[in-house]
Amino acid sequence: MSDNSLADAPASEKPAHFLQNIIKRDLAEGKVASISTRFPPEPNGYLHIGHAKSICLNFGLAREFGGQCNLRFDDTNPEKESEEFVESIKRDVTWLGFEWSGDIRFTSDYFDRLYNWALELIRAGKAYVCDLSAEQAREYRGTLTEPGRNSPNRDRSVEENLALFEKMKLGELEEGSCSLRAKIDMSAPNINLRDPVIYRIKKVHHHHTGDTWCVYPSYDFAHGQSDALEGITHSICTLEFEDHRPLYEWFIENLSVPATPKQYEFARLNLNYTVTSKRKLRQLVDEGFVDGWDDPRMPTISGMRRRGYTPASLRNFCERIGVTRSDSVVDVSMLEYCVRDDLDKNAPRAMCVLRPLKLTLTNYPADKQEIFTAPGHPNRDDLAERELPFSSTLYIDADDFREEANKKYKRLVIGKRVRLRNAYVIEADECVKDDDGNIVEVKARIIENTVGLDPEDGVKPKGVIHWVCGTNHLKCDVRLYDRLFSEANPGAGGEDFLKAINPDSLEVLTGCMAEPSLAGAEAEKAYQFEREGYFCLDADYSKDGKPVFNRTIGLRDSWAKISQQN
Repeated sequence: MSDNSLADAPASEKPAHFLQNIIKRDLAEGKVASISTRFPPEPNGYLHIGHAKSICLNFGLAREFGGQCNLRFDDTNPEKESEEFVESIKRDVTWLGFEWSGDIRFTSDYFDRLYNWALELIRAGKAYVCDLSAEQAREYRGTLTEPGRNSPNRDRSVEENLALFEKMKLGELEEGSCSLRAKIDMSAPNINLRDPVIYRIKKVHHHHTGDTWCVYPSYDFAHGQSDALEGITHSICTLEFEDHRPLYEWFIENLSVPATPKQYEFARLNLNYTVTSKRKLRQLVDEGFVDGWDDPRMPTISGMRRRGYTPASLRNFCERIGVTRSDSVVDVSMLEYCVRDDLDKNAPRAMCVLRPLKLTLTNYPADKQEIFTAPGHPNRDDLAERELPFSSTLYIDADDFREEANKKYKRLVIGKRVRLRNAYVIEADECVKDDDGNIVEVKARIIENTVGLDPEDGVKPKGVIHWVCGTNHLKCDVRLYDRLFSEANPGAGGEDFLKAINPDSLEVLTGCMAEPSLAGAEAEKAYQFEREGYFCLDADYSKDGKPVFNRTIGLRDSWAKISQQN
């Protein structure tokens, strides 16, 4: 079975991955009556392509097995979180085609419960307030080969810990002066079990709870208990959380939680020519290398949507790469293939001249205009035909004309013929140049009776070129986007990843001309500009009545030859 047929096959015909097998077994053995998953992003940035894999996995498993998937915001770090990020994440999940179960959840909804569980640990002698600074705590923690040392505060009494934790909560202690730590084992081989911090002081405004709290739980402390409160049966994380699972289970075992969820890990998506670190993405935004989190060059879901990627193409990509426990790097060309494949099947066609060159038809009446029709899509009868006005003055792409050329050049050359797509065959006679020697006009003749027919004299055209009417077209600008990075592994070997930025990742073309049908183009809806690639209208850049189109992707992989050369 080919890759394409595998991706399009019903779920029942595809090999089950290990998480599907686990869920099937748990349901068959009665370990769970139904499954419940969750997608728990931190609202500290826009979601990226790696999150798309997690979204498709968590929501997809719930859909496949008739369960539910919660959307829960892990908002335990208020310094970097905002409502802007919350709203962007909601849009991304919905756009990808998924619905969360019930109301949106926030970890902050459980702050009271989490605080009481922290008190429970203190009263049980399993948590203590520690005065070590962050630097001192790292020193006491030990290394992978050496055990840690107990904090001088580890044996504080329950009463003293309760009093100090209360002061932390009330904001009577300064940030960084102390933290609440779980009392587990400072000699544990797993460093995550060496008395981890579970609460720290942060006197900052929280996007959801305002100024109610001065202490905030750690992700490790909040994660499992939030899952338990929501009845999550399968808590699915990426492999970097595998070493955190014993801590996840320790909290579940040592607290009076209402359920016992279980954590499973899968390999995260690593994509070449891409960075998905939120720190690096934020740096790209903050330092002006891109025009915001939704810049069409960004690997964010919002950026890809704005560029013209489709939900179906991203879901298909996530399906193709599969779900495993082995880390690997996926070639970005697979993502680009999925986008091309979907757009080729579904994008309406149109003509747009990116670098206009005037074409005058010397034997066509100056006062005459015809209207030709063209299919909206060569294989889609459901897409309406387009009307193409035709006159004696047209515009073609400057790259489609040469005064002289070898036999490999299949476009317009003086003394040679080409077909104007969906219209006449023409033959070029001469060109006009300005004072600097630049070609500013081509003069040609139509070959009569060649609309849809070959010339009667038997001299066939060498190729087909696109065009727009000189008197009836849509003026527009076009933004040609390419990969943001020119190296497969930006930042490899400790190098500054910014050095790998592709200087040609964006080219802005003004004065482009498109066929009139694109006047009704919808934002973020992709169109194939024939012979050029796939483009979509950018609502943010389109101002004052002039549309701006983003190039989603070219018709062919322009990076394949570069990769072969390297």
